[in-house]
Amino acid sequence: MIQFDEKIYFYLLGIIPVLIVLFVLLQIWKKKTQKKFSNLSLLKHLTPDKSDFKSSLKLILLLLGLSFLTLGLVNPKIGTKLETVKREGVDIVFAVDVSKSMLAEDIAPNRLEKSKRLVSEIINQLASDRIGIIAYAGQAFPQLPITTDYGAAKMFLQSMNTDMLTSQGTAIDQAIELATTYYDDEDQTNRVLFIISDGEDHSEGNAVKSVENAREAGIRIFTIGVGKEKGAPIPIKRKGVVESLKKDAQGEVVITKLNSEVLEDIADDGDGEYIDGTNTEEAVEFIKEQLNQMDKKEFEAKQFAEYKDQFQWFLGAGLLLLFLDVFVLDRKTQWLRKLNLFNEKRN
Repeated sequence: MIQFDEKIYFYLLGIIPVLIVLFVLLQIWKKKTQKKFSNLSLLKHLTPDKSDFKSSLKLILLLLGLSFLTLGLVNPKIGTKLETVKREGVDIVFAVDVSKSMLAEDIAPNRLEKSKRLVSEIINQLASDRIGIIAYAGQAFPQLPITTDYGAAKMFLQSMNTDMLTSQGTAIDQAIELATTYYDDEDQTNRVLFIISDGEDHSEGNAVKSVENAREAGIRIFTIGVGKEKGAPIPIKRKGVVESLKKDAQGEVVITKLNSEVLEDIADDGDGEYIDGTNTEEAVEFIKEQLNQMDKKEFEAKQFAEYKDQFQWFLGAGLLLLFLDVFVLDRKTQWLRKLNLFNEKRN
């Protein structure tokens, strides 16, 4: 297990492409200037010891040296001791709607980004609960299995978009059915499923049966509505710019609306609550209270307890490379010339 102390220093790596561009521009300028002075054959005769390779080698040494120094400043640490700790928590699965209707901007910046922010804020309030993530549209797709790694959960969450599933539509029933397979602890008495959606359901009532199966499996279903009932069109963007609005087969602009009734029915049948996701703080606070009221199951989890600094290796390697860069000259090395590797000596 590796962790980084000062990730902000990674921004220093941005100087590397700048140096490469400056090096290329300098080489172009040199060649243009040399052509004005003399032709290529004469220049080679006047400067027989000049090495074109050495300048590139010096740049490589410099860039590697700066990279290693940056890693030293970041201070990577390696976990050396693994210990088992006891935790108490609830198993939570988030099913996030990624259908095209979630691109509607009736709630800023759009429904999907609002959903991702809601889930992220809920995760911030958790302590020892295990979480999993499902993406669904016309079908459901496992995004992250049950885990205690909240960092990985947020990474997978941010990568979710409306293009990740080719099958469009909104099949809530498939999301619920997939969620029932997520809970891998038979002794866990509190299993919670959060469905974050605008409520559009194209599963033609199949969600009712799925909710019944989930309830029999001991899963409480909470639904979070994202969007507004008055609705909004679905923008079609290219490079962040709206090109047009989604239209139906008759050429009419599609208006997608929040269907809170569907979400309320699912929550009622699933022994949960419907939550209005418009106000993030209020929604998260309500969910926090609901989770705190649930009994927590004790379980064991392994984590690294001790980490050792590794910055010294990177600083040492960086300084060595910069030291070599200083002593590498632009002229050809004599012993390499004697080897005549590139047929420089002609009979």
